[in-house]
Amino acid sequence: MEEKEIRLPENANRPLKEGEEYKPILPADQDITEITPYSVSMGVLMAIIFSAAAAYLGLKVGQVFEAAIPIAIIAVGLSSALKRKNGLAENVIIQSIGSSSGVIVAGAIFTLPALYILQAKYPDMTVTFLEVFMSSLLGGCLGILFLIPFRRYFVKEKHGEYPFPEATATTQVLIAGASSKENSSQNSKILVVAALIGGVYDFLVSSLGLWKETISTRLMGWGEVLAQKLKLTFSINTGAALLGLGYIIGLKYAVIICSGSLFVWWVILPLIGTIGGMESVDPQALFLNYGRNIGIGAIAMAGLIGIIKNRGVIGSAFSLVKQEFGKGKQVAAEIKRTDRDLSMKFLVIAIVVALVCVFVFFLVGVLHNFVQTIVAFLVVTIIAFLFTTVAANAIAIVGTNPVSGMTLMTLIIASIVFVAVGMRGSSGMVGAMVIGGVVCTALSMAGGFITDLKIGYWIGTTPKKQEMWKFLGTLVSAVTVGGVMIVLNKTYGFVGNNALQAPQANAMAAVIEPLMSGQGAPWMLYGVGAILALLLNFLNVPVLAFALGMFIPLHLNTPLLVGGAVNYFVNKKRERDGVHAEALANKRNEKGTLIASGFIAGGALMGVVSAIIKFCGVDLYLTEWEASNTAGVLSLVMYVLLTIYFVWSSNKVQK
Repeated sequence: MEEKEIRLPENANRPLKEGEEYKPILPADQDITEITPYSVSMGVLMAIIFSAAAAYLGLKVGQVFEAAIPIAIIAVGLSSALKRKNGLAENVIIQSIGSSSGVIVAGAIFTLPALYILQAKYPDMTVTFLEVFMSSLLGGCLGILFLIPFRRYFVKEKHGEYPFPEATATTQVLIAGASSKENSSQNSKILVVAALIGGVYDFLVSSLGLWKETISTRLMGWGEVLAQKLKLTFSINTGAALLGLGYIIGLKYAVIICSGSLFVWWVILPLIGTIGGMESVDPQALFLNYGRNIGIGAIAMAGLIGIIKNRGVIGSAFSLVKQEFGKGKQVAAEIKRTDRDLSMKFLVIAIVVALVCVFVFFLVGVLHNFVQTIVAFLVVTIIAFLFTTVAANAIAIVGTNPVSGMTLMTLIIASIVFVAVGMRGSSGMVGAMVIGGVVCTALSMAGGFITDLKIGYWIGTTPKKQEMWKFLGTLVSAVTVGGVMIVLNKTYGFVGNNALQAPQANAMAAVIEPLMSGQGAPWMLYGVGAILALLLNFLNVPVLAFALGMFIPLHLNTPLLVGGAVNYFVNKKRERDGVHAEALANKRNEKGTLIASGFIAGGALMGVVSAIIKFCGVDLYLTEWEASNTAGVLSLVMYVLLTIYFVWSSNKVQK
């Protein structure tokens, strides 16, 4: 494959016409060497390294970086240096196994450190390696197993309808690295140059503070008055990575997501600000305490609506199980290599085994009460299954998984149910947090794994092999995360001076403690979000995209709109292009996608570097300068220049 110029087919990112078929880079009718001692061992090594690094840095610095793109870049570099013959297929497996690290870490550190935080107040509460390891392992396995029946729907049947931003960026990295030096030329250069520009740009912002990472109307006097009096603000993150993400998402979804955000910040929060006693509350505090909870309710209802709408997909998965049990190997033989999953017989057995393990773990290792175990088991099974499609949808649309919001909802439901069956105090908190850990990891895995499977679909690897070896990555990552978390607790702790931040887990602990003491949850706010979601569905507005905008802070959504606008401008057919208008628009879009992918890849790598620098205690940040209005003006200027470069470079193609 290395002797040919490798690139995605023209129809990789658009809906297929009637009778049209997507043909991946690696032909479906050829046997491809994917699983080798090299690809498996390198995937395991990446899982260990990045699990430890992500857990360490995420808990110490408070930021979790996405491991998929850095792993892909390392895999490409090693494959090129070692001159691997089947480098492209092997690198997909390496990335798939290794990227288990990021999703397992996200699931674990969002919830389980809360056990250590609460232990400081409740000395009778015990936290063991088994609880951390098993909740991560079982949650990861459930996420894989629950997602597999939906693979064809998301990656094949909905081909071209979802942007899959992170999968797009990772695929471009893998493809650029697979071409030979003689033939890669343009695409590789475009990706590398964009990664350098995006990486250096984001490093200068996040690590040095040469200009503001987020600019807001509050920089100006009139903007601060609007924020305090009317609770009206506008803010935007000026990073290169989010600009690239917006391009890949496209204008349609960017507008919907940003509309959800603006609805909360420009309608809901100003209305709440008029209520007596709220006049002095800062808009950011209003968002965290009120607006975000409305978003959680909307996401929960969006999930239920999605389940109802996709009941046909669920039904087809059960039909496939019935077919395989009836005809066995005959059905599997008729399926192309690139569309072959783990057998449905295996899947059913594996799900049953995993659920039995969950039940035994809850009964023997956590709750020690049969009735309470049944309740916990039902909560985990139902919520993890129902919200699997929500997590996959979120990643497919915006590249961000609202796992913290869904986990928070799980904790609230679990706590209320536990209190109802007489489970309170420290034992109830442990049970609720472990349940939250299992669900959080399952949803995190479901969202991350759909990215891997889409990458494999575009390139042409075998889904069955990705699915099979993903369990190994999950096991290795769970062991590593459990060990690292215990070491960090003994070394630094999560409470007190110089303790690890663990911001998400602290938030979870703050929610769970009053609930287990019999206090209520903000049901009215959740209800408002749920009603809004139903109204949006009635108006045929994509509910999940709008709800994600409500949940994610404004400054992270507005750059998606800028990137989407760039996408629209680049893809627009021009009359001066004559009969070649469509071909030239496709060419500009291909180059724009490469630049956007480079921005995302460069930003991801520099995110890791910035976190390491902070962890090492090296302070290069120009705090006083960054706080000045001049830095804000410079930020706007640099962001405009970056956007202009993006548009100019994307349009610069040969006719």
